[in-house]
Amino acid sequence: MKPTFIIILLIILSFCADAQNTFKALVRNDRTKEVLKGATVTIPALKIVATSDTSGLISINNVPNGRFEISISFIGFGKQEKTISFPLTRPEQVVEFGLEPQSDQLDEVIIQTTRINQNLRDIPTRIEALPLEELDEKSTMRPGDIKMLLGEATGILVQQTSMVSGNASFRIQGLDSKYTQLLQDGMPMYQGFSGGLSLLQVSPLDLRQVEFIKGSASTLYGGGAIAGLVNLITKTPDQPETTFLLNTTSTKSADLSGFYSQKWKHIGTTLFGAYNYSHAYDPSHTGFTAIPQTNRFTFNPKVFLYLDGKNSGWFGVNTTYENRFGGDIQVVRGHAGTDHQYFERNKTFRFSTQLSFTHQIDQSSSINIKNTMGYFDRQLNMSALDFGGKQLSSFSEANYVSHQEKLNWVAGINLVTDHFTSQHSLNDMGYHQTTWGAFVQNVYKATDWFSIESGLRVDYNRPSLAQASNGLLLLPRLNGLFKLNEQLTSRIGGGLGYKMPTPFNDRSEQEGYANLKPFISSQLMAEKSYGLNGDLNYRTTIGDALLSVNQLFFFTKVNHPLMLENNALLNAQGYVRTHGAETNLKVAIDELGLYLGYTYTATKLYDNKQFSTQPLTPKHRLSFDATYEIEDSFRFGAESFYTGSQLLSDGTVGRQFITFGLLVQKMWKHLDLFVNAENLTDRRQTRWDNIYTGTMASPKFRDVYAPMEGRVINAGIRIKLK
Repeated sequence: MKPTFIIILLIILSFCADAQNTFKALVRNDRTKEVLKGATVTIPALKIVATSDTSGLISINNVPNGRFEISISFIGFGKQEKTISFPLTRPEQVVEFGLEPQSDQLDEVIIQTTRINQNLRDIPTRIEALPLEELDEKSTMRPGDIKMLLGEATGILVQQTSMVSGNASFRIQGLDSKYTQLLQDGMPMYQGFSGGLSLLQVSPLDLRQVEFIKGSASTLYGGGAIAGLVNLITKTPDQPETTFLLNTTSTKSADLSGFYSQKWKHIGTTLFGAYNYSHAYDPSHTGFTAIPQTNRFTFNPKVFLYLDGKNSGWFGVNTTYENRFGGDIQVVRGHAGTDHQYFERNKTFRFSTQLSFTHQIDQSSSINIKNTMGYFDRQLNMSALDFGGKQLSSFSEANYVSHQEKLNWVAGINLVTDHFTSQHSLNDMGYHQTTWGAFVQNVYKATDWFSIESGLRVDYNRPSLAQASNGLLLLPRLNGLFKLNEQLTSRIGGGLGYKMPTPFNDRSEQEGYANLKPFISSQLMAEKSYGLNGDLNYRTTIGDALLSVNQLFFFTKVNHPLMLENNALLNAQGYVRTHGAETNLKVAIDELGLYLGYTYTATKLYDNKQFSTQPLTPKHRLSFDATYEIEDSFRFGAESFYTGSQLLSDGTVGRQFITFGLLVQKMWKHLDLFVNAENLTDRRQTRWDNIYTGTMASPKFRDVYAPMEGRVINAGIRIKLK
């Protein structure tokens, strides 16, 4: 009996041994093929959970025979499930899982603004990015300009500076628009006299990415980036494309734009052209245009050269002509009379060139040369006053970039010129500035969990100002990135900044320039600043949902800000201080995306030993967005925005308000149809306040703090031939 029992026991043990299997898997990013450390594998039926090691490998022992569902998940990536039968055909087989980054996850976005083309997740500077997928949605909501694109971002406020002409600028974290830079492909093109029209003269169809830096960016980009910058990155001919977009609105406006790109062996090209028209529109019957009559033509061709494996570059031309006519709607329609005389006409012509060349020294280092030269002519004609000016500007830079495993360097020199000549004015507003600059910046990856970015810029301005110390400026910068664990990261940093005096700011734009006293730059000081910011970013998965929370705190102080008082520009004997917080919450569940953003901003002016609140700066702003999208098939979006009350320049307080919007878009292979509705509840400033004092023939307009055009519905078609 005993021998029989031993034989049976050996058979059972042999069977059990044969029934135990080892499961091995490799987890990668499906787009970049990079291995994913810390991915979670689950076999629910066996209640087994394991994680991938530093090489992306997972090994699970003692898996019994049978068919089991195996699930792989990683924060920021879509879950993948496979059913696998054991024993495997090949016991040594390694099963590979390729996880797809979720659509709202920006970790894999390559950032260009820092010049070293790093992944967003590895950059110590806090940068936000809108990739092509989001720009595709924004371009159907407002195809004619980028006003909405910027206005929906937390911490950025689009401020309309003319009641009847629609001119607008953007402010970051409560500071005047003069403290921000608007770049295209890393080059300043929209500043100075054109600032109040720039947002309205850029169409989004040829953009492939938009990058935001909030807080001082002067170390890399010099004067004017005190509050931050927005970098508009245009498409390249990597993929052939022929796209046309036709849009019309309930306000009798229309947009027609087209984009073409093609690449051959050694040459490529992109072509962008647009015509934008708006009808004079007065929904509140105030007698003044909420939307001016506008005709605008844009044509931007580029040529790309791919000489060999080490040398490449491109050259582009930007041209825009616009005639913007607002004011008394009877005057705009050609029925001027004794009581109908007021108008504002902006005729502008923009011509600029862009040049970029890159020489690849080796796999890890390169030399880059950039140049842009711009000419901007603007004639501002009003019923009682005329003012015009021509601005010639240039930007040239040569930089060296080195990528190493632990250390990345960028160093360079640049030259910026700005020459403005005023016309048709009793007072001379002209000036000339030349700035030489040199900068160096590095990112050092000290450990897997900590990276530090440090930089220094030296700028020399000619002619130097009355205070000799303003001629030479030192701008250090320091940022740190802490990867506390797979779910939690933090960025902390700050830097110095400055702004050379010019007659252009939000208040000057509102006053129309012609009444300003002569601008004498030698009697003014450069505005100097320092800023600090820090954020926490937490990401996790809850079931099938990806949750992302980002909390930012910011502080900026600008000493001796240039103010407009009694029609004269002078340095305040004090400072402007802004501080606040931004909260961004994102949830992604399969095809559904939810977003909630909140901005708290407190901006104070200290002058003549007194504190005062900065006008036109709402303390509280809240935005909510919900999007349901079936990729390449259907998109539905709903959004809502709350803007809190804000102090106006006349001492009164503007009312708080909420707006709502809806978007429906149907996509086919070569055709998109879209309908978008903005401000569905028809919120208008004219519902609550008078927009002017005085007479219609000679009005004095109040600040614009709420929508003027009311409800706007647009619909259109996008044709994609390639």
